[in-house]
Order: sequence, then C-alpha cells, then structure tokens
Amino acid sequence: MFGKEERSVVIRGRLLFFMEAAFFSGGIPLGRKFRERWFMLLMGSFLVIYIIWPLAGMFYRADWSLVASTTRDNVVIGALWRSIWTAAAATGVIAIFGTPLAYFLARQDFRGKSVLEAIIDVPIMVPHTVAGIAVLMAFSPRTPLGALLVSAGLSPVNSHLGIILACMFVSIPFYVDSARDAFYGVSPRLENVSRTLGATFPHVFFRITLPLAKKGLMSGLIMSWARGVSEFGAIVIIAYHPMVAPTLIYDRFATFGLKYSTPVAVQLILVCLGMFILLRVLVAGKRTEGAGN
Repeated sequence: MFGKEERSVVIRGRLLFFMEAAFFSGGIPLGRKFRERWFMLLMGSFLVIYIIWPLAGMFYRADWSLVASTTRDNVVIGALWRSIWTAAAATGVIAIFGTPLAYFLARQDFRGKSVLEAIIDVPIMVPHTVAGIAVLMAFSPRTPLGALLVSAGLSPVNSHLGIILACMFVSIPFYVDSARDAFYGVSPRLENVSRTLGATFPHVFFRITLPLAKKGLMSGLIMSWARGVSEFGAIVIIAYHPMVAPTLIYDRFATFGLKYSTPVAVQLILVCLGMFILLRVLVAGKRTEGAGN
C-alpha cells in the first residue's frame, strides 16, 4: 500500500500526463495549433467572402418575379440546356484525346517538353475574343478545313458545332493539366511491375493507372466542363446564334439592361452550382467507396 506522500506523487503524475495529452499533440500545444488554423482560415476567408459578396448582392437585388418567369421562358431554358450539353460534348472530345496526351507528358521527358506544355496553356493566357477569332479563322467556310466540314453537311459558324469548337479551345488546358498532374501521382513502378508479370499496356493503363488517377481526372473533367459552360468571348465570335446562356445574358443586358439580364444570370448560377455540387458529391462518393473496398 502507498502512503499519503506516494499517493500524492502518483496523482500529480497522472494529472500532469493528462494535461500534456490535452494540451499537446505531436509536440505542438493544441492552443497554438488552434490559433494557427484560425489564422489561416481568417486569411483565406477574404477570398471566400470576395466570391460570395457579389453573388449575394446579385441574388438580393434580383427581381424574383422575373426570375420565376424565366423558368418558364423557352428561350432561357433552351440557352441553359445548350450551354450544358455543348460544354459536355466539348469535354468528352477533350477527354478522349487529352488523356493520352496527359499520360505522355507525365511519363516522358524530352527536348521541347516545356514548349509543348506552354502551347497547351496558351488558351488560358490569351483573351477569349482572340481565341474566338483564331477558331473562326481556322474553321471558316473559306478555309480548307471549314470547306471540308461544309461539304460534309456540318456548318462551323453560327451552329452547335461552332459552339463546341470554341468551348474545346478554351477548355483544353483545364483537363490536360489536371490529368497530367494526376498521372504524375501514379508511381511508374506499379506499371512496370505489372508489365513484368505479363500484363499488356492496355490492361495496365485501364485497370491500374486510370483508377489510381481517377480523382485528378474527374476534377479535370469538372473544371473543363465548367469552363465551357461559362464561355462567352470565344463563342460570341464564331456562333452568336444559336445563343448559349452567357450570350443570352449579354444580349438581354445590351437590349433591356440589368433588370432583364439578371434573372437569366441567376438561373445560370443556380444551375451551375447545382451541377457542381452533384458532380463533387458523386466524385467524393466514388472515392469513399473505393477506399472502403
């Protein structure tokens, strides 16, 4: 049995142990970690507020009776749907050709690689009206490629094809860069081990590499699609009609002013926000399911 002094020492030792466990984590006081995290949050919240403030102001000042009426406006509904599916079509084409390109960039080092990556990123840097002029000059019916499309019954100007071509040009970097970084995160050793065990390249690529890079690929698809939905400058040059949502917003602003353009803008934001949340939830759900398996 312990005496009073021994029991007192044991009790003080246990209290000291619990206090250290409560206030320290990994050698860093939890109070300091708390302050550091709140400092980072407060600093970063400036950008979050900067996004929310203008959008909140637009929602607050919008005429919600007009917003409700736009939900029954066939022109608005058609423009919103056109923005969604043309951007999705452009993203699909980009994914088909951009995935091999991104994999090549992630696995190969060669002279001129930086130049090639800079060319891929050019659509991010140039004004999008310039991008629209470039696409128009490349696919105009007066050019050999445009004349070929016209002879095949496809009009590249003032058509859905023109919208898709413009969306592709401005959206390419968002997918290719994200996919390249995702492939960088997949160890080549895993692929090499599978190849030495007799697996073919298609089997390794589709059964090992793509699943491991899926998170980055999906993020790239989402960003590429979102860029296409929001595009205005390039589209208005090559295909003012049929109107997508950004073109319709500009047309109503130039014709009727803010009162009648804001409801369409609100509709576009709500649709895009809903699609973003849905896609993010689906990606997170698949990632959680994969981790559970």
